[in-house]
Amino acid sequence: MNPTRWEVDSLGRREVPAKAYWGIQTLRARENFPVSGLRVSPHLIRAYAWLKLAAARANAALGALDARRADAIARAAEEVASGRFDAEFVVDVFQAGAGVSLHMNVNEVLANRALEILGRPRGDYAELSPNDHVNRGQSTNDTYPSAAQVATLFAFRELVPAVRTLVASLRKKAEEFRGLAKAGRTHLKDAMPVTLGAEFGAWATALERLLEALPPIERALAEIPLGGSAVGTGINTRPGYRARVVEEYARLTGLALTVARDPFESMESRWPLAHASGWLKSLALELIRIANDIRLLSSGPATGLDEFRVPEIQPGSSIMPAKVNPAAAECLNMVAFHVVGADTASALAVQGGQLELNVMTPLITYELLFSAEILARFLPVFARSCVDGITANPARLERYLLSSTALATVLTPKLGYLEVAKLLHEAERTGRPVKELLVEKKLLTPAEVESLLGAAALAKLAEPVP
Repeated sequence: MNPTRWEVDSLGRREVPAKAYWGIQTLRARENFPVSGLRVSPHLIRAYAWLKLAAARANAALGALDARRADAIARAAEEVASGRFDAEFVVDVFQAGAGVSLHMNVNEVLANRALEILGRPRGDYAELSPNDHVNRGQSTNDTYPSAAQVATLFAFRELVPAVRTLVASLRKKAEEFRGLAKAGRTHLKDAMPVTLGAEFGAWATALERLLEALPPIERALAEIPLGGSAVGTGINTRPGYRARVVEEYARLTGLALTVARDPFESMESRWPLAHASGWLKSLALELIRIANDIRLLSSGPATGLDEFRVPEIQPGSSIMPAKVNPAAAECLNMVAFHVVGADTASALAVQGGQLELNVMTPLITYELLFSAEILARFLPVFARSCVDGITANPARLERYLLSSTALATVLTPKLGYLEVAKLLHEAERTGRPVKELLVEKKLLTPAEVESLLGAAALAKLAEPVP
């Protein structure tokens, strides 16, 4: 039989595993919410640990917490921030509203580790309490959204380099394929020529523009409600605590954190998290579009476009020998689809708060952090396993380009729109080349045809007009 210890909370007395750093309120949360088996992000644990360290130091400096307890809590928080106690955070991501369950999980782990540092047994809350000491001057109301916003900034620190890795791979291919003219397509129909390099470059530009849109969202996330305590009133805090704790939190995290301009609004509204989630959705939508184009342009080889080949990273069929699929692009689609769906869940949770508090913040936080984390993990893999190994098919590019009736657009200034349309319809009906019909009908001389539709002219057409 596993040894236990007795703990007491406002609802009564319960046995807790003796080896656990979490306590009675975490036990109740585990029993009440056995929903998904999913655990909170390490980013959120780390953000909460630094927050509790900042609070302990601010309270000690203001005389609200004695130095002995404050130092023990601070040491425990540093250890939690290092990841040493990640296994002790056992509350499901679907939990009591506002994040009370996780918050108390944090308070109890820190209290019991701090007691151990002081040479006291776990559960000796008369000596050092999760509520009275670790949580001095704090509430779930202000700490959970603050930790959530900081955790999101941590997650973006990892995601942004991952996006840049993909951008660099796309830029490299854009340069490699710069001189390869090809048929363009609009509405999935023949259009004016582009270069294969321009297509890859446009994908890179789209992602770069998204990165340029991120700093204002990060600034909004950096404005946090910490110090507002319950509903924004600052109840049970010492004068000066709000500014001091945010300043210390900023120093510990290396983030430019600021005090919320309106402590009441910062409890009610989760719009900074909504904007962060919306940015992730925008990123996901661009990634879906890019992945879809890669799948389409590499389709075939015999019955598709086959304008380039993606690396063969695994067999594509359990029954069809030698079949190879664009597996990395398919995986990117699925990752990005999840991000889009997560934003919908987050949006519902953002508008789901009432009056002085949004109690749905745990769902927003989970969806946002999970989305950022799966993108950060997979984008470098996609760059390496797919984009970096793409090879062009120049013969197929040339064939499509020279057979595209859209090239006749360049004839419009010389022959007129209706005459060119008549010519193209005849070419499509008879299967005869446009060049041949132009000469036969004495619309242009062979030299004029070459000057407009020859290889050199077509390559020039694929470049944008200054």
